[in-house]
Parts: sequence; structure tokens; C-alpha cells
Amino acid sequence: MNPLLRTTAAAMLLAASATAIAQPVTLRASHQFPGNSGDPRDEMVQIIAREVEAANVDMKIQIFPASSLYKANEQWGAMTRGQLDMTALPLDYASGRVPQFSATLMPGLVHNYEHAERLNKSDFMKEIHAIAEKNGAIVLADAWLAGGFASKDSCITTPESIKGHVIRAAGPAFEQMLAAAGASISSMPSSEIYTGMQTGVLDAANTSNDSFVSYRLYEQVKCLTAPGENALWFMYEPVLISKRSFERLNRAQKDALLAGASKAQAYFAEEGPKGEQRMTEIFTKAGVKVVSLSKQEHDAWMEVARASSYKQFAEKVKGGKELLDKALAVQ
Repeated sequence: MNPLLRTTAAAMLLAASATAIAQPVTLRASHQFPGNSGDPRDEMVQIIAREVEAANVDMKIQIFPASSLYKANEQWGAMTRGQLDMTALPLDYASGRVPQFSATLMPGLVHNYEHAERLNKSDFMKEIHAIAEKNGAIVLADAWLAGGFASKDSCITTPESIKGHVIRAAGPAFEQMLAAAGASISSMPSSEIYTGMQTGVLDAANTSNDSFVSYRLYEQVKCLTAPGENALWFMYEPVLISKRSFERLNRAQKDALLAGASKAQAYFAEEGPKGEQRMTEIFTKAGVKVVSLSKQEHDAWMEVARASSYKQFAEKVKGGKELLDKALAVQ
């Protein structure tokens, strides 16, 4: 080729590449929670989007709340295949693909929000993050939510009180414990609990404080078992980004995203613990009876859990016992 033509072609290629690189990036973020409703999980994503836009790094985040882009159980697969960029996801929802994630919703594993903060800095969470990345997702912001039980009939307090009920249990570990206590299990994401109760499919459910409020479950139940001082239910619900999407960003965009995620995590660390008080007030105002577990009732549940969900996780999940040991070592 003529040297002049070669030089001209190279210059055109460089110019085209520069133009491609300069194109603004739009990340699509999907989650199942109501948008602009005060749900702190939606707000975490909103914070990241606002911070990224303010950073002026040619990147914005388009948020699709309320399962408007992907249904709750579709988000992990879409993200790890590179079809979805970001999500705020109860990580246990992906335990069918990554069984180790069931450790993030193990009965009684997390005692309270202060304990959750200590867990975030532990070898247990380092391994959870590493497993997520190995499977195609990067954790941007950690979030743990307390939760409890609600019933259309009587209060759920002891293992005996669940016998004969059809309950939605969030994830394999709780399903195993509740089945061992005599319940029948109906699996569904939290966004479908209201309809399940309304149509008679469910007698009871367990989910997070914020989901109890966001999905207006106080309209369907007679008794709420709040976490109280003896919480049995804590779920890890981080903000995640597809590893493919993250690696396509330039350094300034990555830095802006991580800075926004840090602010979102700090926000949730303050806002998350307020969820129980907000939930209790709303349910009480709606005429729902609110109780919590006594230490004796909590211990009775843990006896069932150790013989069912803990035992099965340790025996059947690759590296399960070691992962649980790392979590239980955090006091």
C-alpha cells in the first residue's frame, strides 16, 4: 500500500477508535423493588446513579424498578451473561446457580446490624465477593436487611406454630428449616407474596422489613413477627455490576461508580436499622398484631436449623462447612 494511504488509513482508524471510546456509556440497572417509594434498596441504586451523573465521566445509569426490565429471578442470569449491567439483588435468589450464596440467608447467622457490619469486613464476606466475581458479578455495595414472619392467621413464634402452614420462605436454608418444622413451602420472590396471600396460595411468609412495607403486606396479614432482639432472619441484598460491564469502563468511570457505591453503602448502614421501627409503626397502624421472638423461641428455631439447613449446607455445598465456619467465627 502507498505509504501516504497507509498513514491516512491509520489516522482514520485512530480517529474512529477515539470517537467510539468517547461515546457516553449508559448502564441499565434492574431490581424488583418499587421505584421512588422510599425503599432503601432502590435508593441505594438512585444514589449511585446521581453520583455517577454528577461526576461528569460520560456515564449514566438508567434504573428499571419493580421488575419492569427483568423479573426478580432472571436478574442474576441476565447480569452474568452481560445482558444486564447492574442490579440490587437478594443474593440468595442466585443460590440455584451458585449454592454457596445460601450462606447469605442462613437462619440466625447474623445477630443484628452491628454484627452485619463486622461480617462485611470478615473472611466470610471476602469469599462471598470472590465467588460472585468468579461467576461474573462484582459487588459494589453491601447491604444486610433484617426481617421476620407474617401470617394471615395466628402469630408465628415457635417451630410448632408453623406446622400445617403454607409459607413463602426466602431461599433454600429457610425452606429446609421451615419444612423440618412441619410447614409446606411455596417458593416465589418477595414481589409476589401479596398476590400469593390474596389468592390463598400462602398462609404466611418471611421477608425483609423493607419488603413487608414496600409490598403493603400489612393489607393481607393479621400478625407480624418482627426481628426484635432475637432476630432469626437477615438477608444479604447487595448492589452488583456485571463483571463484563465493569471491565468495559475507563478508569474515571470506574472511580465514579465505586465512589457512588461507597456513599450508597454508607447510606444503607444508617437507614437499614430504621426499617424495623418503620415497619412496626405501619403494621400497628393497620391493625396488625406485632410480636417478636423470645430468646427461648429463637433457640428452639436454631435447634431445628442446625439439624436441617446448617447440616445440609455443610454436607452438600462445596466448601460449605468452611464457609459457615468463617461466618460463625465473627462475633
